[in-house]
Parts: sequence; C-alpha cells; structure tokens
Amino acid sequence: MNKSIFIENFRNAFGNYELPIAIWYSNEPAAPVEKTMGCFIKYIKPAREGGIVSFNIDTIGCMGGKTYTGFCEPSPHIPSFVSLKELYKKSPDLVTEFITDLNMPSKEGLYINFASIEKIDSFKHIEGLIFFATPDVLTGLVSWALYDNNEPDAVSTPFGSGCSSTVSHIVVENQNQGKRTFIGLFDPSVRPHVEPNILSFAIPMSRFNEMYHTLNQSCLSGSPAWIKVKQRITENGI
Repeated sequence: MNKSIFIENFRNAFGNYELPIAIWYSNEPAAPVEKTMGCFIKYIKPAREGGIVSFNIDTIGCMGGKTYTGFCEPSPHIPSFVSLKELYKKSPDLVTEFITDLNMPSKEGLYINFASIEKIDSFKHIEGLIFFATPDVLTGLVSWALYDNNEPDAVSTPFGSGCSSTVSHIVVENQNQGKRTFIGLFDPSVRPHVEPNILSFAIPMSRFNEMYHTLNQSCLSGSPAWIKVKQRITENGI
C-alpha cells in the first residue's frame, strides 16, 4: 500500500477535508512528550493539523486514558466512577464486564503516537487510522466501509470512552485481524474536546488493508449522489 496514493484518492473523494491520523506504539516517542491534564483527546489536535504527538503512562493525566491505551491494568475505582459518578452504566458490574470483554493488550513501557498520515513513512507497524468526520464525511466513510462487507457489525458503535473508541477498539480489532470499523466520540465526557459536528471513524489496519483497494471502486469514486455530497463538503470548507 502506498501512502501517497491513498492521500491522492482521499483528496479525490473528499476534497481538501482533514486527513486521518495514524496511531502506533513504539519504544521511543515519535515527538516530544508533554504532561496532559484530563482527557488526552484534546491534546491530539496538532496531529489533526498535520503534526505528531506522543504520550506514555507518565504523560497521560487520566486513569481511563492510561487504561484504554493499555499502559496499565484497570484501576479498581473505574467501574464505580463510570457507573455511580458519570452515570454511563447502570451498575459497576456492567463496567467491569465491558473492560473484561474489551481485553485490551498490555502496552506497558511503550509510547503511543498520533500523526497525520502525511507524517508517516508507510503503513507498516500502524494500528489503524482515525478520521474526524462531519455527518457528510461520515456518510462517505460508512458507505466505503459497507461497500464490500455485509456483516451487521461492519460499522460498529460500541460503548466506550473517547479513548477506547479511538484506540482500544482499533488495537484489539487489529490484533484479532477483525473487519469491524468504529464510529466513536459519543462519550459525553469527551464531547467538549471536539467540535460539536464531529464524530470519529476508526479503521484498524486489518480492515484498512482491504479498504485501501476499494475506495476508488465505491460511490466515492464519483457517483451522482456522492458528487452532490462532496460539493457540499467543499463549499462548507470543512
């Protein structure tokens, strides 16, 4: 797979819309690391704007963020916090079940990196891609994901924090060579850190290896309906 060719194909489909970011783990950071406070999603904006950001267990300030990136075991306080404080699940047991079923692999001692795909050399060692999408852009991404996949969970919206929907689900799915893609950022706690019209669309590399070859075959190649949607994306300048 060729990064430059994909960027060209993406531009043909979505115009000058924001490129996706790649995520991967490494022994050394791809960019200088800085301490974050609260949700680290708000700190990845530089990657969305064309740069690179890196974190490790010491620089992520949220215990959930440390957990869902795989840097540490889940804190015993998370289930009660998510259920009784945030009111996101009916009981702590449901949160515990979610974390157990997620089965995020350990990434202890590593760094996690987020970079615009313009900044990576290749797709080698990448866990997946994250798109930050408006409704019109999301329409195109979902249509692309469903082009060659009839499975009912081909596009999934599982429960989870902002960091689990953009990191954990990608990593686990890629590890399992799965074919699901994920719409995320539904967590009310993460919403203040992204634009009001933005959701995430995450593609693990195990699925992107296939989707890379179908973008120019799908409606995104220039179907009459998509041309109208693309025009609106272009006119809105986003």
